[in-house]
Amino acid sequence: MFLYQDAEGFLFNSDAHFLYDFISAFKPSGSLLDVGAGCGIVGLLCKRDFPVDVTLIEKQSSQASLIEHNARVNALKVEVICDDFLSHDFGATFDFVVSNPPYYHEGADKSVNPALRTAKSADALPFSQMVVKVNRIIKPKGRFIFCYDAKQLPQLLWMLAEAKFTVTDMRFVHGTAAKPAKLVMLCAQKGSRALCRIHPPLIHFEGEKMREEAQNVYRKTRTYSIKCKLL
Repeated sequence: MFLYQDAEGFLFNSDAHFLYDFISAFKPSGSLLDVGAGCGIVGLLCKRDFPVDVTLIEKQSSQASLIEHNARVNALKVEVICDDFLSHDFGATFDFVVSNPPYYHEGADKSVNPALRTAKSADALPFSQMVVKVNRIIKPKGRFIFCYDAKQLPQLLWMLAEAKFTVTDMRFVHGTAAKPAKLVMLCAQKGSRALCRIHPPLIHFEGEKMREEAQNVYRKTRTYSIKCKLL
């Protein structure tokens, strides 16, 4: 899949690939919403590989335009909404809500580039407000699947429980086996009483070499990034 990206804006990284791999284990079907979609990588991969109706919402107009372009280039039929997720009236509910949201916590370094700051800083989409909105637009037994900064896991679990979500699946991502987890991927289900399954950790590198499992994720996504300058 060919994906055009703004060379001066936020560029997707391994988080998006690993999140898609995690989502794919749940075999999305029905309707799916990708929140804060960026150039569209996660939602478009879901549309490419699964029988699902995909909507992507992105509040930055330049990124929303890239999603539309990337959908055309890859002959994928999706709905693209350019609006703020928190205030948008969807008029529908979804079986899956997925997101690679901005998660840099308060006090972390923030870019002077407004577009990058919006794409990376949690204050652009506070999780406490995000989960309340997801609860309103997700169907009973629907799945909310996302990734976040692993260091903020206690706060995430508390906010999900407050919104009546049960975390059914959790997987940590480590740069190497010796390093603390940098990312956590969660599947939370509305109205579930399931116990939480802690998946084996995903470890990106062994020394300087990418581990076989990580390589297999990139083989599965098969994406080609084309950096461009927006006019």
